Amino acid sequence: MTDERTRTAVLFDFGGVLTTSVIDAFEELGRELGAQPGQLLRLLSKDEESSALLVAHEEGRIGQRAFEDGYAARLRAHGVTAAGPGLVARLQAHLRPDPDSLALVARLRAEGHRVGLLSNSLGDDCYAGFDLPALFDAVTVSGEIGVRKPSRRAYALACERLGAPPEETVMVDDLRQNLDAAARIGLAGVLHRDAAGSASALARLLRPAAAR
Repeated sequence: MTDERTRTAVLFDFGGVLTTSVIDAFEELGRELGAQPGQLLRLLSKDEESSALLVAHEEGRIGQRAFEDGYAARLRAHGVTAAGPGLVARLQAHLRPDPDSLALVARLRAEGHRVGLLSNSLGDDCYAGFDLPALFDAVTVSGEIGVRKPSRRAYALACERLGAPPEETVMVDDLRQNLDAAARIGLAGVLHRDAAGSASALARLLRPAAAR
């Protein structure tokens, strides 16, 4: 990370950035279901049918119930006893807001930076309890735009809605592959592990408001 200080806007991911870890939430759900460590996420990334279900749901082509039923069937095919109805809600019950990250969003806006959300949606109520229009200057959700990260189109649309070109924007995400994809259209990236670390990295990338 270099001391560029040329960027003016920030896009935040949702799950795992504004909330506690999505990976940990899947692990907790897996323990409830009696799955092997890492099995639930491994299925979504390695099993072709499960991956296709996730992509279709995140892009808004199938609803929550269709995803739940399909994913539960794939879990059962791999030896995990799972019922579809309520599966996403059980996952979301293990996700909690991260107050420090939410405070970082508010501080950046107060300093004059444009701040947006770019999120792959999972479930009908994944943003319940978050007043996204009040938190952000622009909100871009995969299920509404029909494309998901790491599609370049998702980043381009989010920047367009935010009113900031990619070369002036930073993406904050907890997944390296999403940052690698964002970099291909010119966004800088911050790999999120905690709010303090992301704040420090952003301070080295964002141009002070008074200098704009």
